[in-house]
Formats: sequence, C-alpha cells, structure tokens
Amino acid sequence: MTQSWGMLFYRMAALALAVCTLAGPVSGQGETLRADGPHPRIFLGARRLKLLKRESERQSLRWNQFNLLMAGKAPMPEPGFASALYYAVSGNREAGEHAAAWAVGPGADLRQLALVFDWCQDVLTADQSKALAAKLVRGIQQSRPDTSVSAIRSRLLAAVALSGFVTGIPEREFDRVVQQWWEGAIVPALASGREVLTVDDLYPLMEILHVVRDNFNEDLREAAPGYFRDLGTTQLLSYYPATYPAGENEYRIPVTHHPGSGPDLRRAALSRAAELSMVSYDTNAAGSQFLQGWLMNDNFLLRGTFGAPYEFLWANPYQPGLSYYQAPLVIHDSLFGRLFVRSSWEESATWLGWFGGELQVFNEGRVTDLDPQDETEPLDLGRAMILFGSHTLKFKVTVPRQEPVFVVGLRPRRNYLIEVDDEELAEASTDPGGILALDLPHDAEVGVRLREDPAQR
Repeated sequence: MTQSWGMLFYRMAALALAVCTLAGPVSGQGETLRADGPHPRIFLGARRLKLLKRESERQSLRWNQFNLLMAGKAPMPEPGFASALYYAVSGNREAGEHAAAWAVGPGADLRQLALVFDWCQDVLTADQSKALAAKLVRGIQQSRPDTSVSAIRSRLLAAVALSGFVTGIPEREFDRVVQQWWEGAIVPALASGREVLTVDDLYPLMEILHVVRDNFNEDLREAAPGYFRDLGTTQLLSYYPATYPAGENEYRIPVTHHPGSGPDLRRAALSRAAELSMVSYDTNAAGSQFLQGWLMNDNFLLRGTFGAPYEFLWANPYQPGLSYYQAPLVIHDSLFGRLFVRSSWEESATWLGWFGGELQVFNEGRVTDLDPQDETEPLDLGRAMILFGSHTLKFKVTVPRQEPVFVVGLRPRRNYLIEVDDEELAEASTDPGGILALDLPHDAEVGVRLREDPAQR
C-alpha cells in the first residue's frame, strides 16, 4: 500500500510539472525564462519565413532588389545580417558560408553575430559554432556597461541565439532585459511621463518586442499601454513634410533636435524599418493600418545596400492598410508633453513640432527653431491653433472652425485656472512638456485669462 501511494504521489507530481511546463513562464513570478525552440528563433518564425520564401519565388519587387544586391556581390554595410538573411530565405550555401566566415573572423557587431549564429546553424562547422558561441558570450559580457536600448537589444538577441549552447548566461540576460530593465526601470519611467525612449530607440525596441514575444510568449506592450496607444499615429506626424530624393529612393526625414545641414539617411531608413516591424507586430491596431498605407508607397521602398535587407525582412505588401490621408493631422501626446501638427498631408504642408522642450516649424522646405517665450502672435495651421508661453496669460482670440487650441511653453505639470468670457471658471493641467489644451468657443472672438492655481504654490 505504501508503495502504491508513493507511486501515485510521483505520478501526480510529474503531471503537475508537465502542466506547469506547458503553461510557460510567467514574468515577474520568479520563473526562469528560456528560449528552447528550434533555430531560427530570432524574427524568422515559421509564418514570416514562409512569407519571405514565397516572396522570393514570386520574384517580388523587394526580393528582386535584395537579390540584385546580393547576387551582384554589392558591399553590404551589415554583411552578417544581409548574408545570413539571404541564406535563410534562398538556401544559397555560399551566402551562409560567407556570413559564417565574417562572424568568426572580423565581425564585431553583437547583433549581427547573433543573427548569423541563429540563422546559419546548418552551415556552421563544429569549430565555427564553438568559436562563435564563445564570441557571443564575450560580446555580452564586454558590452555590459553600455545601457543603450540598442546594446540591450543586441545582448538579448545573443542570449536567445546561445540558449541551449551555454548555461546560465542566457537565462540571466533574459531576466536583466525583461524583468530588471523593462519591467523594473522602463515601464515605471514611461508611466511617470519620463521620455526614456527616443525616436532612435524605436527600431531596437521593436526587435526586443518581437524576440520576447516569439520566444517567451509575452507582449511587453501590455505593461505600458499609454506609450504604445498612439505610437503609430505619432510616428506619422513626427516627420517633416518634405521628402528627400536620394539616388536609391526617396526618404521621409524624421524629426531631430537642432537639425544640421543635411539629413541622416541611415537614421531615416531605420525609422522606416521600425514602422515596418510595428505593422508586422500588430497588424490590427488602427495606427498600424495607417502606417501600412504610409509604407506601401513604392517611392520610399528602401533599395540601398543598408536598407534593402530591412525592407525585405519586415514588409508585407499583402497586408491591407488604410490611407494615411484619413489619419489625424494633430497629435497631442500628453504622456510625454509632445505636440505635432500638419496643415495637410501634402509635401508643401506647414508643420509644427513641440518635443523635448524644443519648438520647430517646417515651412517652405526649411526647419526653423522658435523660442515660445519670444513668439507673441497665435499660429493657425488650419488644423490647430497654437499660442505661446507667457504672452498668452491674457489674450483675445478667434478660433476658426473646430480647431483645437494648445498653449505651449508654460510650466510643466501645473494647474491653471481658465477664465473665458461668459463661461464658468475652469481648471486644467499642463502636461510634462508644459502644453495646455484649451476648449474654447469657435468662430467668435473671446477673451481668455490663464493663471496658475494659487493652491499649488
């Protein structure tokens, strides 16, 4: 009888363990995250790899451009990424061997090394696999002081590629990225309105989101819904209206602090790649559908040696989208205190951006930095009316049509009492960027007085 009860207990324990294993790890509950799936584990899941192979068979525009560069031996700025992707899709062994030789030889970029290790397992010799695994371990350890989003992304990709080849290091890296960095640091900062993620962080962040969901079945967005809610629309409006004609394709130029003499085309390419990967991540979000309509204009298809691999990897031309002409022309990001306004979707549009304490206006092909404390006249962009700083504490204004009204350059996170002619006293707060959204009568001149709530002084 004792033996029977012992056997029953053993079977019940084994069953419980099996159920827990099937349920998968739950972040934040002390579970150990593991990437135990077959290679490739990074980006090239079964559905995406099937899509890419179908694109090559159909001789699609994006495949033909990528194939033209690779078959023509064009010097690729990211040779490991490009050759490994070409091998994974086409099965061209020469490309895989080229990627492997680069990775065990001069290759130093941890992200690309991880992609080669993950995507080219079939062509790596035992010695190459051992050498590259050791190189990835060193890369994780040596890059530890770098806390940029791109470095964190690269360490995560290396850890996912290494899982099952070495013990301890991948699991500790998963914990650092998912639980310590994202859940412990980034999510609380985003919730408090601190802009800890920049425009240039978006592409590496999307790579993190993809690899975490694909390997751990976790959607990191769920912990920061406020940040992701309007991200797609904000992306659309955070470009200057005029496009840049380069030799390989046209570029949309993302907003930048203190723009210099010329656009950074690599930065522009990565901004587009970020949007392509956003659509791939969640095709049903409203912002993604507008982005898809925005992205499928072939004039902006990345054809150069840097951008073509990203374009081919992430684009899905069969995904339906919405015309971006239906997207909002005004976005007020009250979480971080940003405001973007376009007068229209035409390249000749006037554009205004208030972000990171900087005010820019784009008009007639050039960007102008403005100081809101120096501006005295309201700016009507036809879609929103903008009032400036201390000059708007007492004013008269006529707001046409149904335009929203924003005051920029006020003190951040302050309560203001708002007096409008013939209306009751109202109260509103500025956001972290010092923007105050006003609800004013339209098509009639009204007097407005703003004053800080004395109760907060």
